[in-house]
Amino acid sequence: MEAMWVILNPQIQKAEGNPGIGFYLALFLVALGLALVATPLVRRVALRIGLVDAPSTRKVHLSPVPLLGGLAILLAFMLALLGLSYWFLPFYIPQLGAILFGATVISFFGFWDDKYGLHPLYKLGAQVLVAAWLVATGVRIEFFRFLPLSDLVNVVVTILWVVVITNAINFIDNMDGLSSGVAAIAAAFFFLAAYQSGQWLVALLGVALAGAALGFVYHNFGFIKGRSAIFMGDGGSLFLGYILAAVGVKLRFSNVDFVTWMVPILVLGVPLFDISLVVISRTRRRIPFTRGGKDHTSHRLVLLGLSKREAVLVIYLLCGVAGVAALVVTGASVADGYWVGGFMFAAALFALYQLEKVPLINTNPKGMGYSKNLKPGIPETPAPPEPLETPNPG
Repeated sequence: MEAMWVILNPQIQKAEGNPGIGFYLALFLVALGLALVATPLVRRVALRIGLVDAPSTRKVHLSPVPLLGGLAILLAFMLALLGLSYWFLPFYIPQLGAILFGATVISFFGFWDDKYGLHPLYKLGAQVLVAAWLVATGVRIEFFRFLPLSDLVNVVVTILWVVVITNAINFIDNMDGLSSGVAAIAAAFFFLAAYQSGQWLVALLGVALAGAALGFVYHNFGFIKGRSAIFMGDGGSLFLGYILAAVGVKLRFSNVDFVTWMVPILVLGVPLFDISLVVISRTRRRIPFTRGGKDHTSHRLVLLGLSKREAVLVIYLLCGVAGVAALVVTGASVADGYWVGGFMFAAALFALYQLEKVPLINTNPKGMGYSKNLKPGIPETPAPPEPLETPNPG
């Protein structure tokens, strides 16, 4: 009877003490190792079934690139988390199952989009549905308790948060290693914040996601000499965004009503900045948000003279700065927290103003429908190496 009550009550979330840093290290290494092994395997599957990203006027690659890398991240994350949690954590967390189910569903829509192409409204509808699923299982923002109709406001803000973060991680997936690297850094800072405050569920999700995403970065970013190209596709970026959004909702700190809300915003500040820059820029130029193009933060850094690799590394550095600011805020007083948050917000506004002044010419060419792929049985044709020191053409 007691076990049934635990299952039915989504508010029961605590483990019997801290599992210990050794467990988290093991979880990270297992997720990392699984992603390292799974990525080249799913690449072969993607080539066999023709799930590739075809070259186009708004892409930087010159030959078809396999798109199934997100499956490697998903499998590594799920297997490591569920496998080790079973042996080391003798308790059942309903919300963990709810988060993993929602992440699996949104990944399915992403993989479907990678293979066949989906209208953007269908993808948006799927994101709203899985966000509503989180709310229904008890994972929701509780900040707006002081407002009239506070429950409704919290539900709406939670759904909006999940949709925005999921799309922000998807938007920033525009250069090798960028989205997965940003997700790995954000997940690592979520883990640190959660571990320090005893939030074991968030810590589990954060460290497992960091390991799985980092394993894919090893292949995708080009640490391997003579590597074989692979993208994670929408199936991977939507999965990463959804998990990060859910983790951000689950974080709670002692200064909850005044400062805590800034922590997930700071940790995910770079993808939030990028999607804000793109939305503002395309609104000013009267370009639909769904068109895509080379007008993201990374592309503008390249136009300013950085190589693509340097642009990605600069964004990694900025993610680290934002993550450190978030850790400072977790234990800050109200005044100190708002000083830190205000400084970061002012810096973001200044950067947005400067990057929006970068001239953009033919960066958003019109696409033809929503299809991304070629027919099954694509022969593996290695793409010619792109010069790292040549700015991406605008």
